[in-house]
Amino acid sequence: MATPQFVCANWSADNTGCKKFGKYTCNVCHLVVYCGSDCQKSHWALHKIDCKSPLGNEAWRPGWVLERRDPKFMVKLGSIYPSFAEEKRLWGNIPAIDGLQLESNEGVGHGKQLNLLFAASGDLRNVVKTIAQVPDGYTKPIEVTINDNDLDVVARNAIILLIALVSDNADEAVDCIIHVWYSALIRKSDLDMLQQKTWRFEKGSLRLVLPKSFWDRLLAYVSIPEGLTADQASCIRTAVTLARSKRDYLDLHLIFQSPSRRVAKQRSRQDGLLLPFGAPRHEFQEPNPTLFHVRNVWPMASSADPLQGWSLKDVEDSSSGPASADIYGKLYNHIHTVLRAFLSRITDSQVSFRLFCDTTLVLTSFLESGYFDRIEVSNMSDNCFNGIHQTLFLIGFLLQPPLANPHATLITLFRNAIPETLSRQDVTAALFTDHPETRLMRASIAHRAIANGYEYLPDHHMSDPKVIQWVYAQANLSNYDAVFERFMMEVGFSELKELFRVVMKEKHTVIEKWPFRSKLRHGQPGAMEEFVRLNNEVVFAKDRYVEWRRC
Repeated sequence: MATPQFVCANWSADNTGCKKFGKYTCNVCHLVVYCGSDCQKSHWALHKIDCKSPLGNEAWRPGWVLERRDPKFMVKLGSIYPSFAEEKRLWGNIPAIDGLQLESNEGVGHGKQLNLLFAASGDLRNVVKTIAQVPDGYTKPIEVTINDNDLDVVARNAIILLIALVSDNADEAVDCIIHVWYSALIRKSDLDMLQQKTWRFEKGSLRLVLPKSFWDRLLAYVSIPEGLTADQASCIRTAVTLARSKRDYLDLHLIFQSPSRRVAKQRSRQDGLLLPFGAPRHEFQEPNPTLFHVRNVWPMASSADPLQGWSLKDVEDSSSGPASADIYGKLYNHIHTVLRAFLSRITDSQVSFRLFCDTTLVLTSFLESGYFDRIEVSNMSDNCFNGIHQTLFLIGFLLQPPLANPHATLITLFRNAIPETLSRQDVTAALFTDHPETRLMRASIAHRAIANGYEYLPDHHMSDPKVIQWVYAQANLSNYDAVFERFMMEVGFSELKELFRVVMKEKHTVIEKWPFRSKLRHGQPGAMEEFVRLNNEVVFAKDRYVEWRRC
């Protein structure tokens, strides 16, 4: 694959600026690229606003530290939680997975059609990654059934699939999909793609199954509300993403980031465009109707971030040209690569899509027993949603039995099992257990404290940023196997085989049991880098996947 090229940051809205590609980066922030020193000097008057931002200073402190007060997320002394208010989930909030892993299961030479069900899909990231990673040697048809009970989610998924199926130019389609999926404002060319009167395509197939009342509402997702301008849409959005009432929560997220990444995240919150940091933005003048179909509402929580839906390691391993700190440039390039592979697969193969917008109970009435090779249900099995008993009752019978496909797998995710089961004794024991990994934690926190100008003391107040970092670090290094065993006993996993004729797979073949757990130990090469990366984002270490097979 060719190395991606990034446009010189010295562009201008009237097209009189530089149109070359960048070969060099700013040696201070490493966020932008330039074709040479002349453009860098010319652009400095604009770039210095970001390059000299207080967020990019290693001595930056969160507001609650400067104002000598407890942050708003501290309900009481010692109680720290990372979440924001729950709103629409139009972007993934946990990294995408390949729900098939064909090569290590059925094998590339599998001679049958594959039937996949994403029963609580959320956005398309798992679908896209799964199809993109199907090996070239597999030549049989693939049928993908996708369901979510939120019309906002289903409509956006349908539109993105239509763009993928209709466009004759793969790179233009990928660009359009990225912005329809993730950018608050889109280009006129993107809007034209959404508003074409007829969607004609010869490759693949798409079937959309909706209740009658939903069909009339679909046009709202390709039409900008009357009178809504780009400036108004941006104000509506930033009233959420930069709300003063959420300042402490925003700062909480930033204390885990490097200086340049703090600047990049602030830019993302300000303009809402998924682009490399120095990329031209002047063409993005149309409110994205799939996000602003209700006139005065930004539908997502202030914490929503495109980075959350993809593996941070994969993103960091992607290129952003010479601008090595441009994390959203890396994300843009990573998603572009995955989408390009996805489009190639649906163009060259027989891939069909069925989209539903129903509850799980209604959905299963449309589907055939024993039909699916893979079923992925997100965290439907958490107690706060269907719970594992109801999930297996509603979904388990749809999985192919071993005689039809011994590799057929149902994938459930437990995001809340560990937090709900952890006792005070578990937390205390983890905090004060002196295992070898604690040295890694201490080294990491001390390193961050020194880099950020903090005096490193072990007994600071719970609102001290380094103490918060310690709590998160501890959560990422703790072993939760015993806690999950206790959860399974309390919920009654032992009775599931008899009740629903499904059994837990002892050895996982699709997704690791604990994919976000720290794998390297103190002293191993790369351990510090892995540990820092885990702490850079939302704590996922408590997330537990369970795979199931039919008896």
